[in-house]
Amino acid sequence: MNKVGGRMLVPQSAVQRIQAMILEGPLAPGERLPAQRELAEQLGISRASLREALSVLETLGLVRVEVGRGVFVVEPGGGPAGRIPEPRWRFADRYSQHEVYETRLTLEPRAAGLAAVKSAAGPLAEIGRSVDGMRRAVESGDLIAVAECDSVFHRTIVECSGNRMFVELFRTVNGVMDEIQRLPFIHHDRIWETVHEHEAILAALGDRDAAAASSAMARHITAAAGRIGVILEG
Repeated sequence: MNKVGGRMLVPQSAVQRIQAMILEGPLAPGERLPAQRELAEQLGISRASLREALSVLETLGLVRVEVGRGVFVVEPGGGPAGRIPEPRWRFADRYSQHEVYETRLTLEPRAAGLAAVKSAAGPLAEIGRSVDGMRRAVESGDLIAVAECDSVFHRTIVECSGNRMFVELFRTVNGVMDEIQRLPFIHHDRIWETVHEHEAILAALGDRDAAAASSAMARHITAAAGRIGVILEG
């Protein structure tokens, strides 16, 4: 996902570095980031890579991009008025958010049910590590790691389903899946809900209970969609 041959992709590295500047200083809530040309030079990346990194940070609710004004650090909770900026959905010309969540609700519960009876000990342990890693990341405020653990969790479950078409479908729309999974994290005060939902899915997988795993995944996807205002029926 974010690594190739063990090497971290440039935008992901930039995302982590900018997040560190926000969490540890020198960037404070409400402050404008340096101009893109200056920031790209500072990070040693192209402006295209920087724009990709800023898009990820905007999706996670760490920055807001104001056309003509610049990029600003978002205050925790959305600022004094509590208004959390709504990130741009970059795939609107291809799929609506509702369509993506509808597809996930169709496929992922089935994948989780299959994984409950087919997953080997190694992949199941990886799923467990992703849950532990997400918990630690939430505690430390590392939203980039939260999103990465979330991606590993869902991708590994699909891979454990043993259905090669499921795997291929998710790889084909890899960028869309990463983006839709990040969107609910803009509500920083609700990230623990995702952790608990993942724990319920993991428990069902560990019990080799296909029905429980499928139901837990369906509840998770429905809840995640609801956190960004997408209501799934059925």
